[in-house]
Amino acid sequence: MSSPSDMSTPPDDLSARVVGLFVAINRRYAGESEAAAAAQDLTPLQAKALLAAAEPVPMRAVADKLHAEPSNITAVVDRLEDRGLVERRAAPGDRRVKLVAATDAGQSAIAELRAAMPFATDPLAALATEQRETLRELLELVAGPQQPA
Repeated sequence: MSSPSDMSTPPDDLSARVVGLFVAINRRYAGESEAAAAAQDLTPLQAKALLAAAEPVPMRAVADKLHAEPSNITAVVDRLEDRGLVERRAAPGDRRVKLVAATDAGQSAIAELRAAMPFATDPLAALATEQRETLRELLELVAGPQQPA
C-alpha cells in the first residue's frame, strides 16, 4: 500500500469508491440546492445568504458561512433586499454592526427552500448521532490539521 504522499500510485478500489461517493454526495447536494434556488428565482449564493439570515445575523457572519469576502456579500444582500426578502438593521449593542434579517417574505422563501431540498438541508439525516460522530472523526483524520481562517 502506498503512502499518502506517493501520488504516483493510483488509489485502491476502496479509496476510489469512497472518493466517488464524496462526488455523488456533492452532486446531489448541489443539484438539489440549485434547483430549489432556481424555483425561487434566486442564484445558489443568494439562496445560501437568505438561509443564513433566517435569524438576524451580522453581515460578517453571512460572509463567513458562505466562505466569501464581506464586500462580495454586500451585492448579494443588496439583491435580496431589493426583492424584499431581507432587511438590514443596526445591531442593538453596536450600531456600527449591520445585521441581516429575513423579512416575512424572506421567511416564506426560506420555508419553501428548505422544503424543496431535504437532502441539502440535512444530508446526514439517515445517520444516527453516534454514526455522525464517527464520520466526523474519520473526516477530521482525512482532512488533517485545519489552518485558522
